[in-house]
Amino acid sequence: MTDKFTVYLVDDDPGVLKALSRLLQAKGYDVRPYSSPQVFLEEHDEAIPGCAVLDVAMPDLDGLELQGVLTAASGSHRPIVFLTGKGDVPTSVRAMKAGAIDFLTKPVKDQDLFDAVSRAEAVDAESRRLHSELELMQAKVRTLTPREREVLTHVVAGRLNKQIAGDLGTVEKTIKVHRSRMMEKLGIRTVADLVRMAEKLNLSK
Repeated sequence: MTDKFTVYLVDDDPGVLKALSRLLQAKGYDVRPYSSPQVFLEEHDEAIPGCAVLDVAMPDLDGLELQGVLTAASGSHRPIVFLTGKGDVPTSVRAMKAGAIDFLTKPVKDQDLFDAVSRAEAVDAESRRLHSELELMQAKVRTLTPREREVLTHVVAGRLNKQIAGDLGTVEKTIKVHRSRMMEKLGIRTVADLVRMAEKLNLSK
């Protein structure tokens, strides 16, 4: 790993925090330990590739509440691994439904933790790749003129050039020009690809 994957550790037990920090650092991860959920939230940087390993039972703000705050604050999709002192099925179900990567019971086995963090790393990388892809597509759409944007919406709706010309009060030849320029700016060759892109960006509504 050139850029180290960051593991945010949040646990109010100093012993657990120290042991897990050493364990993950030895595995090559950049570990940022926090005994306070509030301090973690203050210092958490969404831009840094990484995951959060959260204790479920903490005073003031428990792991599930922390997960909720993270998501609500910035729409954060930070991968989360939960640790709990006791196997609690309803809580683990809630955590997984809210998008947790794993729910591990203390004392956690080294390999189970490594496996969970490894899965979180893969999820984080894919999430960031998709986010970059969407941002690139959005940037291309912003280069379109208002009329090209209108033509895009009509093409995605399945309208033919002749129909679009009628809808927009112009001639078919003009629509063909707008359509060609629109596809060129977006770097797209087929209507199928245009529809897929529009769906990803919610442009087809």
